[in-house]
Amino acid sequence: MSNKRVGRRTVALSAPPSVISFANIGGKMEGEGPLRDYFDELNEDSFFGEKTWEKAESAMQKKALQRALDQARLKPGDLDYVLAGDLLNQCIGSSFGLREFGVPFYGLYGACSTMGESLSLAAMLIDGGFAGKAAAMTSSHFCTAERQYRMPVPYGNQRTPTAQWTATAAGCTILAAEGPGPYITHITCGKIVDKGIADANNMGAAMAPAAYDCLSAFFQDTGTKPQDYDLVVTGDLGELGHSIVRDFFSRDGIDMGNNFQDCGLLLYDRESQDMHAGGSGCGCSASVLNGYLLSGMRDGKWSKILFAPTGALLSPTSSFQGESIPSICHAVCLSMKK
Repeated sequence: MSNKRVGRRTVALSAPPSVISFANIGGKMEGEGPLRDYFDELNEDSFFGEKTWEKAESAMQKKALQRALDQARLKPGDLDYVLAGDLLNQCIGSSFGLREFGVPFYGLYGACSTMGESLSLAAMLIDGGFAGKAAAMTSSHFCTAERQYRMPVPYGNQRTPTAQWTATAAGCTILAAEGPGPYITHITCGKIVDKGIADANNMGAAMAPAAYDCLSAFFQDTGTKPQDYDLVVTGDLGELGHSIVRDFFSRDGIDMGNNFQDCGLLLYDRESQDMHAGGSGCGCSASVLNGYLLSGMRDGKWSKILFAPTGALLSPTSSFQGESIPSICHAVCLSMKK
């Protein structure tokens, strides 16, 4: 076990699991964005044919998993585990969406970092010999998130300049012990970081310190630098959070360079779509990874990506009580070489 540890917080997988299939689902706004061609399915109906937005989010998870299974020519019974979560109370988007598949299920909550959390745990299960195949997935929905965390959508409240748009999207990655790649080679588990930001409309500032902490640990543990990766992609820091992380590293004498990107800045055209600081939500990083990023790696555009989704670990109750926003980030290294 000890020979898999690299530094204090990073794991180097001795038998890197392979991505064997991936799929993503998006809504209307995602279909109007620059990554529209990288979605497996887009639906202009925010209800996805269901009666409520919460059921719509469950439908997205169901569709994402089924598409990933179909593309790998697998049946649900071929999976040893599904690891999934979402932003809704008690993760009902995942549990209700996946209940019909009959696959052993781990429900996770890492807020918008859940894609990184589920990938990390699925990869370690496979590397440890506890699973042969596992699915990692998550979702978010603009309307369900707004109703739970901020204001009911019909209220039409004004959004602040630092606000981000919660993606209506889901993404699923299926990992296996063997496959064509990309492979998950290293994982850094994030720590909870809280710098006292209490504004629920400023997620970027709240999550940026966690992203900096996790990425710093990854670079230190692995002895690498940002330039060693074709892309370093954070989850959904948006414009403000992304610039804060760049500034933090600059103070350390580290230039993040032009290969430092953020899923919240990639998913939408912020100007034409009026997205303010960018995209957010579990489905933001999940859909960008399971479309644009993994497709690009398979097509030879990139050979090594450091994927680091971030999450704000707040709840409506904690916000009402005046609590600050604790945040977390999990880093996953994806490479076309083991």
